[in-house]
Parts: sequence; structure tokens; C-alpha cells
Amino acid sequence: MTYQTQLRPWCIVRQLPEAKIAVVERFRRYQDADALLQLMRRQTPNSQLTVMFESPTELVPKPAQ
Repeated sequence: MTYQTQLRPWCIVRQLPEAKIAVVERFRRYQDADALLQLMRRQTPNSQLTVMFESPTELVPKPAQ
């Protein structure tokens, strides 16, 4: 995960077949992501979009061995 990605943990994702996702856009704040999501849902009502928080993997503690 790059530094720029860490600065923008909230993202709008499009759900694709076979349980895959595609990141549409990234945001620093949830409110910004949610506002654009509502706009996108009005413009394309059949699309499967959602807001997701992607935590930095470096901050997740590793299990003890």
C-alpha cells in the first residue's frame, strides 16, 4: 500500500463478478465518499457500488510465531 493510498482509506468500490472489486475513487473522509456515492447511484441506479474502508496493512499487528 503506497503512502498516497494510506492518506485516502475510504474508497468507492464497484462489485464485479466472481467476488472481485474495482476501486472507483479514494477519499480522506467518509462524508466525501458517501456524497459521491449517492450522486453515482442516481446517475447509474443499476450499478453495484459501495463505500469501503481499506485499513493500512502495515498497521495490522502480525500474529506471534
